[in-house]
Amino acid sequence: MSQDAAKPTLVERLTRQLSDEIASGLLGPGVRLDEKTVAERFDTSRTPVREALGQLVAIGLAERRPHRGVVVAAAGPERLGHMFEVMTELEGTCARFAAERMTAVERERLERLHAPSAAAAAADDAQAYVAHNRDFHQAIYAGSHNPFLVETTQDVRRRLAPFRNAQFQVGGRPSASFAEHALVVDAVAAGDGAAAHDAMVRHIARVRDAYRTLQASWPAAAPPAATAPTAPEV
Repeated sequence: MSQDAAKPTLVERLTRQLSDEIASGLLGPGVRLDEKTVAERFDTSRTPVREALGQLVAIGLAERRPHRGVVVAAAGPERLGHMFEVMTELEGTCARFAAERMTAVERERLERLHAPSAAAAAADDAQAYVAHNRDFHQAIYAGSHNPFLVETTQDVRRRLAPFRNAQFQVGGRPSASFAEHALVVDAVAAGDGAAAHDAMVRHIARVRDAYRTLQASWPAAAPPAATAPTAPEV
């Protein structure tokens, strides 16, 4: 794949930016995401904004309401808890199958993927660690050798991705995540399905807890409009 092909599109960058702001509490439930206002904020046309808002609706971070258009969805603690509950079991099953089904080449590749993330974790570099984290989990999914499980897990992960990424705002979380991944890698290398499942279940539970810690630190009131945050480059 060429570098240009791997570069995120404008729609992808808009979707990610708005997703991160929703997950971080910057855009609270009920905030209207007006096409014109968002387009002006990001200095772009309304077409990519419309597509990005459509993607937010598709993954459940926003919803369309009569006479209001697209607004940030109310992903309350109970719903998020249910989503993490499903994610935990799906990832645990992927890890168990990976331990039982990965080839020797795949196990070596998993170890090679895991090792370089140590530097980002030690530096508490959340931005760098997020990419390593994504690749690690994708390798576990692929190692399950169950295409339907992979498809289902990726769909749920896509819905939870902004909340999972937000966890790294908690100080020390990259290094803790690296240590949790190491337990999964060791279990997979040993071919121990039960241990891999348990290590992954504990890992996702800590991801959930880290997000809850972050959420509890937010002010009670969210910004009143989508234009409130100052946008970094997209």
